[in-house]
Amino acid sequence: MIALETNLGLNTVSVYLRTTAMDIRLQRRMLNALVIFTSLFGFLEWGGNNEAFLYETEIEVISRMLKDPLAVIHPLTLLPMAGQALLLITLFQHDPSQRLTYWGVTGLGLLIALMFVIGLISLSLKIVASTTPFLIMAFLALYSIKIQKHLASQHSSSEV
Repeated sequence: MIALETNLGLNTVSVYLRTTAMDIRLQRRMLNALVIFTSLFGFLEWGGNNEAFLYETEIEVISRMLKDPLAVIHPLTLLPMAGQALLLITLFQHDPSQRLTYWGVTGLGLLIALMFVIGLISLSLKIVASTTPFLIMAFLALYSIKIQKHLASQHSSSEV
């Protein structure tokens, strides 16, 4: 095991990772799966008594897309779904693509971050609580890529 210390502002975070490539690939796949899973439970409230979780609205969007594709063309529906699709692809790759992870988290993150901000502005604890797990998992997924790059650069510089 290697201890990697990274300075994040005022706090120092110690991260312990196994250096085998298989463990790192599995960790990134698990994090990407958790990003997808936590995105499904974002909570929406609108116009009076209307509320739904993202997985419910996603099912409705997909069913409408099959009937009338032009009815669902909107950046806040297409980008998150494209982000989920990209992250889903990484789950089946031998070595999960860093670019697909970045783009997938970004696509999903646009909607979830907007929901988080709306929850803060409207003081809706349900919305804030439902989006926080996604934000944490997305941060960890992106941070694991940064750590992997750092470990790779340390490994390559020690070989020289």
